[in-house]
Amino acid sequence: MKNTQVDKTNPNEEKLNKSSKLIILIPLVALVLAYFLIPPFKNGINSAISALKSGGINSVIEYIRGYGKQAAVISFLLMILQSIIAPIPAVMITLANAAIFGWVKGAILSWSSAMVGAALCFFIARALGRDVVIKLSGKGALENIEEFFNRYGNYTILIARLLPFISFDVVSYAAGLTSMGFWGFFIATGIGQLPATIVYSYTGGELDGGIRGIFFFVIGISVLAVIVALLRKRYNAKHKTNF
Repeated sequence: MKNTQVDKTNPNEEKLNKSSKLIILIPLVALVLAYFLIPPFKNGINSAISALKSGGINSVIEYIRGYGKQAAVISFLLMILQSIIAPIPAVMITLANAAIFGWVKGAILSWSSAMVGAALCFFIARALGRDVVIKLSGKGALENIEEFFNRYGNYTILIARLLPFISFDVVSYAAGLTSMGFWGFFIATGIGQLPATIVYSYTGGELDGGIRGIFFFVIGISVLAVIVALLRKRYNAKHKTNF
């Protein structure tokens, strides 16, 4: 398969016409201005970030449930928010969705909203360039992923999505800085993130299942943690790279 090399000068940015960049830039500028000029909007964003960064699944569940009939919409927007502001963990939203909506509907909601977030990160990187990506994700994290791209080329997206310890958001940003086509990125992302979404959703769906549900939830997370730890140890030993 053709190798996808990272181009730090981002020639794709030069190919984009001004109107394409404005499609990305204008909504982002509008959101930034709204954050600083509209207090209710700012408070809403801050409370959402606080709920996500709290580290407690219950606070995320309560936050989403607090919006009643609009809970699914709020969850969708939260997933997009965490996609842009790396590295807030998407797993908290995935678990909360399963607990609130059931694991099947929760998985669909989490998967679809993560796909939108990934696409948005890809286009932000492609339109606005490396400097903006560094501000959003951090230089060190981006360089680590770029090395991954240089080593594995077009296989990077699928591999990275299957390794939950590699930042979902940074991978999306980094892909936008390469010559990779959008649909190849999008399809690989959809396939790669599906297994983790199903596992987290199934275990998260047991959060409201009483003692038995909590027992299986703990067992499921424990098994997943062991698998992730083994994969990470093997990966770091082979590549000497710590994500």
